[in-house]
Amino acid sequence: MFNLDDLNTQQRSAVSHINGPLLLLAGAGSGKTRVITCRIAHLLQQGIPARQILAVTFTNKAAREMRERVHEMVGKAPQGMVIATFHALCLQILKSHIDRLGFKKNFSIYPAADQQRLVRELLRNLNSDSTQADADQVLWRISAAKNRMITADDYQAEPRDPLSALTAEVYPRYQKALKAYNAVDFDDLLVFSVQLLQRHADLLDHYRERFRYQMVDEYQDTNPVQYQLLKLLAGGHGNLCVVGDDDQSIYAFRGADVGNILDFEKDFPGAKVIKLEQNYRSTGHILAAANAVIGHNDKRREKVLWTDRGEGAKVRYLLAEDSEDEARLIVEQIHAQQYRSKLRYGDFAILYRTNTQSRAFEEQLRYDNIPYVLIGGQQFYDRKEVRDVIAYLRTIQNPADEVSLLRILNYPKRGIGEGSIDKIIRYSAEHEISLWKVLQKVAQLDEGVNERTAAAIADFVAFIKRFQQRFKQPLFLLDSLRELLEELKLGDEIYRQEKDPQVARRRVDNQNEILNSLAIYIERTAQPNLRGFLERISLADDEGPTKNDKESLLKVDAVTLMSLHSSKGLEFPIVFLAGMEEGFLPHKKSIYETFDIAEERRLCYVGITRAQQQLFLLGARQRRKYGKLEQREPSRFLSEIPEHIVHTEDSSEPGPESPELAAQSASNFFSNMSRMFGD
Repeated sequence: MFNLDDLNTQQRSAVSHINGPLLLLAGAGSGKTRVITCRIAHLLQQGIPARQILAVTFTNKAAREMRERVHEMVGKAPQGMVIATFHALCLQILKSHIDRLGFKKNFSIYPAADQQRLVRELLRNLNSDSTQADADQVLWRISAAKNRMITADDYQAEPRDPLSALTAEVYPRYQKALKAYNAVDFDDLLVFSVQLLQRHADLLDHYRERFRYQMVDEYQDTNPVQYQLLKLLAGGHGNLCVVGDDDQSIYAFRGADVGNILDFEKDFPGAKVIKLEQNYRSTGHILAAANAVIGHNDKRREKVLWTDRGEGAKVRYLLAEDSEDEARLIVEQIHAQQYRSKLRYGDFAILYRTNTQSRAFEEQLRYDNIPYVLIGGQQFYDRKEVRDVIAYLRTIQNPADEVSLLRILNYPKRGIGEGSIDKIIRYSAEHEISLWKVLQKVAQLDEGVNERTAAAIADFVAFIKRFQQRFKQPLFLLDSLRELLEELKLGDEIYRQEKDPQVARRRVDNQNEILNSLAIYIERTAQPNLRGFLERISLADDEGPTKNDKESLLKVDAVTLMSLHSSKGLEFPIVFLAGMEEGFLPHKKSIYETFDIAEERRLCYVGITRAQQQLFLLGARQRRKYGKLEQREPSRFLSEIPEHIVHTEDSSEPGPESPELAAQSASNFFSNMSRMFGD
């Protein structure tokens, strides 16, 4: 059981509220999950039947944890209570009533692969010469339309947008085909549930009575179709409690509409508003920085986070020379903080705006033998687009590397089919000749390939030989890699394959980051060459960690690397928020394309409020782009933090070194010497 006296005043008010709409504005670290579960337990204590209680959240994990906490509080599993995700709730509705929409009750739910297969088939029937990438783009647009409640009949093509016009043709056929197959996709679960409630008053009355007390977590992340569902279910009694924080609305790219939480009182007149502003996570200076930054957003609900934990250490801003210096400064601080405060590696987190930024941190942490986990993305050198480029470099350096050779032989596609590759492999094995030698005399195979394929192979061999000569010139390593990327046009291939343009852009950026890695290697090496660069990468691959999910945070004593989007909901004693520059945070797309600085500011706020004891903000004077140094401008968000709570340090201006840092530096020096020359 729980005790209301264990809650603060605002929390008690939220838990005790029973009837009528309630907007619970829960600031970062204010204990919102505890309030939600206590409120459910309180409703049960007040004699409200469990079957009339509905709690909706976004992930199965969150729903499961909420159920478990409620069970612990009340001592048993309340029968009939529903705590579920939006999709799980709608699935239950459709299982009982989808026949009213002309489907049979034993309908199927098409996973992504089946959706893609169906769209490709429809495109072929239209005699379209569209690529796989076009099919994925069409499907992505259909999904976005459904989340905005735009039906196939209402979808309008955008002017001068061929893919939009193609979507307008495919969307109605796609829906018709799904119905013919008695199938729905995941977006349909929500859309069809809303349509049922809109069209059938008896069903609407039934579910309003069934779920008389409703709670929604992370309300700021709801999209238009989820909003419509909730508004329908809460009509009449109005017993809807939504919990969220408009200052942490960072998923617009998924369709989330921050207006849903901002307009709650307009949509539900008479709503009670309670602000949870006491923060149980961070110290005063960290919260002062967070409040100052987010206060510059115009359209928001006013909240001021506060704590009784004291002011704590000042926020520290470290100005580095470049990406590598930024990574070095972070590792120095990890060593110093460990020495001073006896912290674990798991107490540190490095946060950044884009996954591309992780490369320098990964390399520096590996160099210093510091374990880490990478959340929300693959290790840099494990990413497919990166491995594709590395496979070309390995083949150029050593054509006998047949794994790399086979990876790139027909990527990007150059007309060398699987059948021809099988013949080449078989000939190589039977005659005990390397694949590279077989490729150089492909026209002499007993089971020859056709002339077109032979010509494509000859072009490939000539291409590899030409770059073998280019990379033999140490002074032109960087230029040679730049030319290789330009001629291969792997970026074009990625854009053709990837359905989400933003994902495609990130993958292309990852390939370009290899140029920066090579540039650093050249700077740090007396006699740089391609073999040495590839050996350096191989060592990084061998030493890298294998964990890459949030669950590992609880199991592995390692520094956490993650994007700001992935960090939401987590907390760490020490946080390094890297890349505080224009173009990173705020991201360049928000400056030059969408002009949505407000969401970038919310991302910065999320990053700041992950820190419990100490916050480090980092930026660089210059960074490499395509291997060349570019000057950088400090993030506008830095200027929004009051000077008196920030201690600024410039890596180009050496200051007195603390005794513990000096001792740790010496220890690191001898440790690295041992690694290089043996114990």
